[in-house]
Amino acid sequence: MKFLEYTPFERLNDFLSHLNLGERTIKGCLEAYSCKHTGIDKKLSLSLENEILDYLGKSSDADSSSPDEFLLSRSSRKTLIYLVLTLNHVYPDYDFSAMKAHQFFTEETWDSFKQIFDAYMLEASKEWIENNEGGSLLEMTYKALDEVVKLAECEIYSYNPNSDADPSIERGAIWSFNFFFYNRKLKRVVSFRFWCLSNLVAEGFHLDGIGYEEDGDIFDNMDI
Repeated sequence: MKFLEYTPFERLNDFLSHLNLGERTIKGCLEAYSCKHTGIDKKLSLSLENEILDYLGKSSDADSSSPDEFLLSRSSRKTLIYLVLTLNHVYPDYDFSAMKAHQFFTEETWDSFKQIFDAYMLEASKEWIENNEGGSLLEMTYKALDEVVKLAECEIYSYNPNSDADPSIERGAIWSFNFFFYNRKLKRVVSFRFWCLSNLVAEGFHLDGIGYEEDGDIFDNMDI
C-alpha cells in the first residue's frame, strides 16, 4: 500500500486537524492509498491470506448460511486484506489480525455514512459553514471523495471495533468512526476517520478533587 497525496483532501484535513468546540475537540483525517503492494505489504498480505485460509479450514460452519461466507470468495478475501493493510498504515503502532478485524467490518452505503456524519459531525458542519464558502462540510467531503475514488464505483466499509480492538481510542475519547471507500477498478482505498475528544479529560480536569490521571477508568461505567 502506498500513501497517495491528493489536493482535494488538504482543505478538509486542515479544518479537521483540531476543531476545538469548548469542552470537546473534533478531529478527522482523509488519506488515500494505492492497493499496489510494497515489499513489507507483500509479506503481510501473504500472512493475512494464510491466516484467513487457516481459519476457514478449521471452521466447521463455513457454508452458505455461515456469516463467514464472505471469506469464501477470493475477491472478498483480497478486499479484507486491503482493508487490514490500510488499517496497518493508518495505525502503524497497532498490529491487526485479519480475523479479528473481520469481525468489526460492516458494509455501508453512502446513505448510512451520511446518517452517521450528519448526527455526529453536526457541530463541525456548523463551524465549517461559518468559516468556509462553496458548500456544506458533507458536500465538500463528497466532492473530494468522488474526485479521488469515484463514489459511484466504491464499496464503503466501516470499522467499529470494541474498545479492546480500537486503536483510535485516546484518553477522553467520546466517540470515533473509521470508514473506508474502496474502488476495485482504481485499486485505491480512502480512509476517513473522525473522532471526538473531551477537553476536560485531556486538560487534566479534576472532579471532586480526584484527577483523571489517577482514575483512568472513570468512563468505563458511563453510557456516552
